[in-house]
Amino acid sequence: MPATTPPAARLLNLVIALMNTPLRMTKDDVRASVAGYDEAATTEAFERMFERDKDSLRALGVPIVTVDSGGHAQDVGYRIDKDAYALEEVDLTPAELGVLSLAAQFWQDSAVAVDTTRALTKLRSAGESAELGEAADAVAGLAPQVRSVSDAYETLLDAVVERRAVTFTYRAASTGQVLRRTVEPWRVVVRDGGWYLLGHDQDRRAARAFKLTRVEGPVRATGPAGAFDIPADLDADALIGLRRPAPLRSAVLALRPERAGALRARARVHGDETVGAVPGRDVVVVDFTSVRTIADEVAGYGDAVVVLDPPDVRAAVIDRLLAATRLTGPTEGAHRG
Repeated sequence: MPATTPPAARLLNLVIALMNTPLRMTKDDVRASVAGYDEAATTEAFERMFERDKDSLRALGVPIVTVDSGGHAQDVGYRIDKDAYALEEVDLTPAELGVLSLAAQFWQDSAVAVDTTRALTKLRSAGESAELGEAADAVAGLAPQVRSVSDAYETLLDAVVERRAVTFTYRAASTGQVLRRTVEPWRVVVRDGGWYLLGHDQDRRAARAFKLTRVEGPVRATGPAGAFDIPADLDADALIGLRRPAPLRSAVLALRPERAGALRARARVHGDETVGAVPGRDVVVVDFTSVRTIADEVAGYGDAVVVLDPPDVRAAVIDRLLAATRLTGPTEGAHRG
């Protein structure tokens, strides 16, 4: 039984033919020269196939126009309006071109290296200003350096999708020891410029993070697909050992006029107001992440700064001031005695 052309391939063949015809293509031309239409058993079957394909392409936004020569119906032809089908002129900002440059350089060792290089060259040539080229060059040094791990990267991605275990040789950072590892791969992530494999180490029976630059030799998939489940609550940063930045909070402070200059300098909101039982003070809002750090700073100003909010910062400052009082009290008494 002869092989049939898939509908998608036939549509693509028709688009290519109608784009490249110098004037028009008649139905007879299409049936005779476009792959897939010669498989129609009868003229009626071809007519139905061709009309259906035209409708499908038009629905997809391909502007197929009818060219009537004014003669016999058989001379009616078709072509694609190239002006209407062409994409609008690409107008990229330097930042956008920079991102595309990074993407192209990331894949420089993969199977699509030739295509990405050609695309980037065309985009650079489309820029009317040298600014675009300068932007691309400026970010060249930021491209992820994955040449040495590209094979591992692609193999691991496939294994994650298929949920297959992998084996590889790995050099430990702490000891330098090189051992064979068998891992159920959960995710491949990038942190601080480095690529990591997160997964379950079968030998150690625990979750582990592996830096891809320390993988030596090839990575091989092993075992059946669908062999494990990937945790839904996977915390990549915690597994890698990265500390998350503390959430940003705000402290409302009442300052004596012309005091606490460092706090004033970084104040987000400020004003001259009377606040509660502390008249004649300037109210400022200062952002912080560590209660300990801001309490140490505020306590150093003594009574020049009063914490109005939040309560935990206020309590921490009071604790420090009370501790300072306890330290200085006995010393002053000794001098008086």
